[in-house]
Amino acid sequence: MQITDTIFILVILIFSAIVHEVMHGVAAEWLGDKTARYAGRITLNPLKHLDPVGSVFLPLMLLLSSSPIFFAWAKPVPYNPYNLRPGRWSEAIVAGAGPASNLVIALLCGFIIRLGILGADINSVLFLVVVMNVMLCLFNLFPIPPLDGSKVIMPLLPRGLAHSYGKLRASLEMNPIIGMMIILLFVVGFGSSYSSFIYSISRVFAGM
Repeated sequence: MQITDTIFILVILIFSAIVHEVMHGVAAEWLGDKTARYAGRITLNPLKHLDPVGSVFLPLMLLLSSSPIFFAWAKPVPYNPYNLRPGRWSEAIVAGAGPASNLVIALLCGFIIRLGILGADINSVLFLVVVMNVMLCLFNLFPIPPLDGSKVIMPLLPRGLAHSYGKLRASLEMNPIIGMMIILLFVVGFGSSYSSFIYSISRVFAGM
């Protein structure tokens, strides 16, 4: 992969990750918590969101090495769950807002590709946007702390199972390295299948 292609993909990824994080803050503010607003995180300014390792170094190394696995992250947007409007779904809505934003971007770009009104070069760019956002959406929905899926799944579980899972989640959130190691082992073990699945969904969105 040429360095210009790598940088271009990285820019798409960074923008998509920023939108993802901003929407967490927007959802939290809509539900009554302005922590993200006070922290200056409801902005598209990349300097407010970039994680040097997760947003730049790691994805750049994976791209340059043509790795079959690929993932990245931005700095989490802070929020205070105790400030959210009471409700079983409040924290899940905040967590789900990030992946939902990536899904919307992927669907919108896929729809534009399907219209066939743009040239092949622009459609290729849009397809990369689709792929990056499908990847971010699915990766963040893994139900393993600290990923968003661990909060989205909570209100969907039966009460007894939710209680047990809540304790596991709290334990992993206190030791985030363990959660990231579990995620890394999954991605390494199923990297090729995971990548193929992402591209398959992306092609469906784009009508390819």
